[in-house]
Amino acid sequence: MSFHDQSILPAVRKMRDFETLLNSKYTYIVLLDTHIGQLKSVIKEGNRAGKKILLHADLVQGLRNDEHGAEFLCQEVKPAGLISTRSSVLSVAKRRGILSVQRLFMLDSMALDTSYSMVRNTKPDCVEVLPGIIPQVFEELHEQIKVPIFAGGFIRSVEDVEAALRGGAAAVTTSKKELWRHFQPN
Repeated sequence: MSFHDQSILPAVRKMRDFETLLNSKYTYIVLLDTHIGQLKSVIKEGNRAGKKILLHADLVQGLRNDEHGAEFLCQEVKPAGLISTRSSVLSVAKRRGILSVQRLFMLDSMALDTSYSMVRNTKPDCVEVLPGIIPQVFEELHEQIKVPIFAGGFIRSVEDVEAALRGGAAAVTTSKKELWRHFQPN
């Protein structure tokens, strides 16, 4: 299983890493820790290079993470998708025809049960599960929610990526450049 032929979704924290990825074979890139003032130009640059940017809406500095902020992102910035823990942000993305990725934190079995109802209510296109090193939960989660799962957080090695993919993750989000290089699409 992969997400549009990508087993890795590179997660960018620094703009110099983004610039490096513009020349890579990756199509989908996750953008973390950005500032509102640089968003439009970054997305435009990504689009010119044929990249589809999944923007982590919760981590945009200078922007309130609510429906109004999501409307601004969808109308003015126009990423390929929004990642958020907030259902209201994802509802706006879905209404605007932008890929919606629900970020879920799996702390214990109660969080897992809560996640089922959250995903059923929000109906995101995909979910990102953190930490990504719990592949034994992915298959069960996928059976319950029926959307692609991204594994993220604490992914440190090739073995971690492979375990997540074997467990049913469609892709792994990671900021580890050595994993980007290892799993770069053909």
